[in-house]
Amino acid sequence: MTKTITDDERWYPATALAGLPGLPATDRGLTLAGDRGDYPRRKRTEGKGWEYALSGLPLAAQRALILRDIRSGAMELPRSDGPVSYDRDELWAHFAAKTAKQKAHAEAKLQVFIALKALLDAGHPQHEAVASAAADSPWSWRTIRDNWHGKPGRPGLKQYDPDDWLPALTPSHIGRTKQVELSGAAWEFIKGDYLRPEKPGLSACYRRLQAAAQEHGWIVPSVNTIKRRIKRLPAWIKILKREGEAGLLAMYPAMQRRVCELHALEWINGDGYMHNVMVRWPDGKIARPKTWFWQDIHSRKMLAYETDETEHSDMIRRALGRLIEQYGIPKHATIDNTRAAANKWLTGGVPNRYRFKVQADDPMGLFPKLGVKVHWTSVQAGKGHGQAKPVERAFGIGGIGEYVDRHPALAGAYTGTSPIDKPDNYGERAVPIELFLQILAQGVASWNATTKRRSEMAHGVLSFDQVFEQSYGRAVIRKATAAQRQLWMLTAEAVRVAKDGSVALDAGSASDIGRNRYACDALAEYIGQKVVIRFDPDKLHEEVHAYSLDGRYIAVAECTMSAGFGDQDAGRQYNRQKREWVKAKKQMAKNEGVMSALQVAQQLPAPPVPEPPKAGAEQFDFRHRRAAGDALARDESLSIGGDDFILSLPVRSSPLAGD
Repeated sequence: MTKTITDDERWYPATALAGLPGLPATDRGLTLAGDRGDYPRRKRTEGKGWEYALSGLPLAAQRALILRDIRSGAMELPRSDGPVSYDRDELWAHFAAKTAKQKAHAEAKLQVFIALKALLDAGHPQHEAVASAAADSPWSWRTIRDNWHGKPGRPGLKQYDPDDWLPALTPSHIGRTKQVELSGAAWEFIKGDYLRPEKPGLSACYRRLQAAAQEHGWIVPSVNTIKRRIKRLPAWIKILKREGEAGLLAMYPAMQRRVCELHALEWINGDGYMHNVMVRWPDGKIARPKTWFWQDIHSRKMLAYETDETEHSDMIRRALGRLIEQYGIPKHATIDNTRAAANKWLTGGVPNRYRFKVQADDPMGLFPKLGVKVHWTSVQAGKGHGQAKPVERAFGIGGIGEYVDRHPALAGAYTGTSPIDKPDNYGERAVPIELFLQILAQGVASWNATTKRRSEMAHGVLSFDQVFEQSYGRAVIRKATAAQRQLWMLTAEAVRVAKDGSVALDAGSASDIGRNRYACDALAEYIGQKVVIRFDPDKLHEEVHAYSLDGRYIAVAECTMSAGFGDQDAGRQYNRQKREWVKAKKQMAKNEGVMSALQVAQQLPAPPVPEPPKAGAEQFDFRHRRAAGDALARDESLSIGGDDFILSLPVRSSPLAGD
């Protein structure tokens, strides 16, 4: 059969054709057939030999070549830029809603129709092209024909743009369409029972539904039908009703914050971690220790830590002191708004603390004194937002617990992460606190030195130590002064200065009796006012440092020891010290050159003597003269005067009374 060669004809070299169905098995045989004029050919544009036209080959060979090119990607769908009479967006949305199995079915069928289109374009009769395309496929030629031409009420594939063949070939079957009857009241009952914070199981809810249905005459399908309807409810409704607002917030994509703009020590964050290890403390008590960690946000390195039985402000202060002494003063710090972290001695004066009662005479905290800006982690749905503190990621799987708590030196003391995660050797031993602190130091060092960290700045290559060192060497770091060291080296307590110029600390005493008292001359200026006393808890009988509430240094105050009730020697010593103190103060006052009261009076000008005012007229009333004589005789009080003037005089018996 002679074929007409067109400009868009596809040409194949002899090496690609030999052995195909209907063609000679060798290149030599194909060349001889071409010499006889069996197949249209031409000289190759590149290289030597001949190349043959696709349309001039046997039908079987054409089909094999077309299918091979389609599978290898050498032949693509024909393109059409013309307008379409259907909604392409709706068609592709239909395809996107199908399962992976249905999509794979359409992709396999698409290969058949690409071959069919190529055969038709090559000029093959339609019935031969359909039969050849359908051969060796899972579909019969009738199915391919019907899909191509279409049926009443359903358009054929040839009416779609080739770009849209894939979604057009997607099965239209959408699954189960008939719904079993379910009473509306029954549906509301099962939703109300299942969608609640107690998270009941669906089986138990279905049993209660059956009991209620018998009572009210509801129509209830099988439990599998109920399960399918529950499954079709929006996921956010189920999570909100069963998990609460916290569960719903977890569905919202987390914000990714970059740290490349920061440098080492610019921003730190801290949190406490309860170790899963039983430790024996110096007093014999056995309990799990808790460690407060300060972490650099830029590098994720653990900078400093402090361990104790419980989390309290002193351990946070001491850990911060270690950090500042070794590295410097950070600019920002992120912490939880807990009682230990947000106490007045650390964050007093920081806005929006929302912890403890804020009073006008509250002292300024350690963070604002050092110029560190405090950032609080947010509270969402009544729970802390741990994502705001990167340090919490170090407390999870593969974190500090793996490096410390599960260390072989602590075997037998490990408790597990929860009551249901106890190891078989639970409770075999409690390690001394000294051993635990050694393992903790090793674990933190190993945590910081581990390479190939997948953080933003480590890039899967560096360790936290390496990231910190690279940035720290280029950063401008503030260092603490000797005066600032007292802020974290000493514990602080706000007290009111007594009228004798002394202060009493609550530290070291459980009541007012026996409290340590301290005094100095400078405190007399603050009688009745509150001051901040900083002291070493281990040296309560030594000197303390007094500060004003706004952080100004006052003076050193010495401890005044109490004495026994009958201790006469202590009494004599106290009186002697008191006399010496009074004598010294008198001498100091004398040295001030204070004027006496008489000297002060002499410096005042003499006051002028005012002249009495003159009356317009003077009048005397003698009507009471006789009454006065009678009163004198009776030794009574005498009142003389009229309506405008009365003079009262005591009257006593006198030899002159009769005069």
